[in-house]
Amino acid sequence: MKEANEVTAGKLAAVYIKIRNKRAELLAAYEAEDAGLKEALETLEEEMLEKCKDEDADSIKTPFGTIVRSVKTRYWPADWEIFNQYVIDNEALGLLEKRVHQTNMGQWIEEHKDNPPPGLNIDRKYACTVRKAAK
Repeated sequence: MKEANEVTAGKLAAVYIKIRNKRAELLAAYEAEDAGLKEALETLEEEMLEKCKDEDADSIKTPFGTIVRSVKTRYWPADWEIFNQYVIDNEALGLLEKRVHQTNMGQWIEEHKDNPPPGLNIDRKYACTVRKAAK
C-alpha cells in the first residue's frame, strides 16, 4: 500500500521536465546575449590588431590595460589517413591529443571482448533520462 506522502514517479518526471525546460530557456537566453558580446569583442580585437599594425607595435600600453598582438598557430590534417600513417611510421604519438573517442572505443570493446586495450579504465553507472509525454 502506498503512503500518502510518497512522491510518485509521475511527479518526479514532471518536476524533472520543468527544470530541464527552464535550464534550456536560460541557456538559450545566455547564448543569445553571449553571441552579441562575442561579436563585439571580435570587432574590438580587429580594431586593436589594426591599431598595432598601424603603429608597427606588438604591444600598446594604455591606462586601461596593455594590448598585445601575437601570432596563434593551429594545425590540422588535410588527409587524416595520410597523417595517421605518418604518426605510426614515425612513432610520433605525441602529435595526438590524449583522449579516447567514446563511441569508437565502445564499439571496439564490444567487437573485441577477449582483447580489450591494456590499462583502459571503464566507468559505467546508471543514469536517468525523462522523455516528455506525447500529446
